Amino acid sequence: MDAQATYMYQNPNDQGSRGPRRPDNGGNGNNSNGPGGPREGGNGSSILFRIIVIAVVVIVGFYLFQLFTSGSGVGSPDTIEVPYSTFYQQIKSGNVESVTFQGQDATGTFKNAITVNQKTGNKFHFMTLPDGDPTLIQLLRQYHVVYQAKPVPDNNLLYVLLNFLPWLLVIGIFFVIMRRATQSQQNIFSFGKSRAKLVLEDRPSTTFGDVAGVDEAKSDLVEVVEYLKTPQKFQRLGGMIPRGVLLVGPPGTGKTLLARAVAGEAGVPFFSMSGSEFVEVLVGVGASRVRDLFEQAKKASPSIIFIDEIDAVGRQRGSSINSNDEREQTLNQLLVEMDGFDARQAVVVLAATNRPDGLDKALLRPGRFDRRVTVDRPDWNGRLSILKIHTRTVPLGNDVDLVAIARSTPGMVGADLANLVNEAALLAARRNLDYVTQHCFLESLDKIQIGAERPLILSEEDLNVIAYHEGGHALTGLLTEHVDPVTKVTIVPRGQALGVTQYTPLDDRYNYGQDYLEAQLVTALGGRAAEQVAIGHITTGAENDLQRVTAIARQMVTKWGMSERLGTISYSEREDPFAGTALASNSREYSEKTATLIDEEVNRIVRRAYERALNLLSEHRLTLDRIAQALRTNEIIDAKQLREIMIETGAIEAAPASYR
Repeated sequence: MDAQATYMYQNPNDQGSRGPRRPDNGGNGNNSNGPGGPREGGNGSSILFRIIVIAVVVIVGFYLFQLFTSGSGVGSPDTIEVPYSTFYQQIKSGNVESVTFQGQDATGTFKNAITVNQKTGNKFHFMTLPDGDPTLIQLLRQYHVVYQAKPVPDNNLLYVLLNFLPWLLVIGIFFVIMRRATQSQQNIFSFGKSRAKLVLEDRPSTTFGDVAGVDEAKSDLVEVVEYLKTPQKFQRLGGMIPRGVLLVGPPGTGKTLLARAVAGEAGVPFFSMSGSEFVEVLVGVGASRVRDLFEQAKKASPSIIFIDEIDAVGRQRGSSINSNDEREQTLNQLLVEMDGFDARQAVVVLAATNRPDGLDKALLRPGRFDRRVTVDRPDWNGRLSILKIHTRTVPLGNDVDLVAIARSTPGMVGADLANLVNEAALLAARRNLDYVTQHCFLESLDKIQIGAERPLILSEEDLNVIAYHEGGHALTGLLTEHVDPVTKVTIVPRGQALGVTQYTPLDDRYNYGQDYLEAQLVTALGGRAAEQVAIGHITTGAENDLQRVTAIARQMVTKWGMSERLGTISYSEREDPFAGTALASNSREYSEKTATLIDEEVNRIVRRAYERALNLLSEHRLTLDRIAQALRTNEIIDAKQLREIMIETGAIEAAPASYR
């Protein structure tokens, strides 16, 4: 069960998952995939295709440029096109000033502008006769016309290129098609190649300085780093290489980050691959990829192989009828490779999983995964260290108290805290603040744990019911011993809850006493009891509370031996490997009579807690009314306001000594 309790007035229209969700992926904020190695294959065909396209564009552009700019300047707007006969007549009229010949093209200038085809100008252009005019030169001399000749530009190279251009295109396209066909054929035979991402030793990498909150796990991995740096130190005395290290822990605690930190500290090549990437639809691909991965690691030794989510390929063989021969062959190859290392080759296998109970026993034996490192949820000191790492680049206000934030986030892992810092920074940015304040952190924490505020329009009757419901949670928490302090009560709809009462423990809990569990039942049922005492009828808002109460009471009876009638015997049900199939046995390790007795004990424990809640609220009805009124007025009341109400109504005398 969670260390921090949050009781909510449940919205009956929301049928989704109950309670806030926390992100499962990532580590202590730096759990991102590192840069991979060079990708297989190449893009040579695409580069060649681009070169061909560029060449074609250049040639066509050059041709068009020559076509529109060569020679005569026909494209000039003030040049008129005249027939040869008109030009001949203008010479005899003495109106031609100059003329220039360039092949059959001829351009020149009239002394006086003329009009031809409704276009007037003194610059002209015409085409000479195909065989030439032998009398033209004599005529030009006779009328004193200035004439000259220019050589015709040599476009032979251009003509050759234009003639061969179609052939070049055909050859280029054929080459590209053949290249791609060859690559596709090679890809067919590359299924068995490892797809591991390689991080070389000379690249900047994560170190232990980037990891916080898991000091015990870091100390267990120091020896692995030392072996990779100086293997001769251990081999000198006959020490064997640690074949494998299994990182076990809940999601988001930083298992992948720790593996990358080991590679960064050791300064060796790091091969990273997910367990699901081994298996493909083709039979034998997974085993081939395992062989290729270990072959690469041996060539690069000393090196590290990291297999994330190894339970995807290392599950217990033969435990389910939905067996997968390909997955089992991959696992068998992995077992062989891990047990076949040369003692002189420094290759360490790191693996991470959050489901170690389902791994094959052969995979966990000494000689394969020699060590199991537990990466557990951090305590408040660990959370404080994680927050310091994530806030190194975040400007913080003077009112920010990281110690208070660390203490108010029990159960959170590194990924949760990274998300908290990010949400607080985004909130401060939306409000155009220059730094992140404590209020930003608190609002972001509420958003993560409870949900974002929802602008629902509720009737007066619903608001009254919610106010008394949350007031019942708060008041029973204030009047009951062995309960975590009440920090805030609100009737503002958040997420799937219409109201929330928040309890924050003073310290992390790792062991729960019977008194604490029974007090949890009383406070959880305080909302339903308040509805009955103050309103006279019950509503559907206690759905989440009843689920929590039933789960705690049943675990008290069946798992923790807290029932006098059943004694100190565990009645927890055995997990059925064939659950959900036709072969499911649905068998229990106790009789129907014992099952009936368990139900009676669970009912007795819950009834006793409910009666306790009814008595407390009935005795302090005035305090309950004042809390409900304050909630209707302010919508949110904190621990200080609750204490003032308790003092005003005299209920402070009945509160536990620790609260007073």
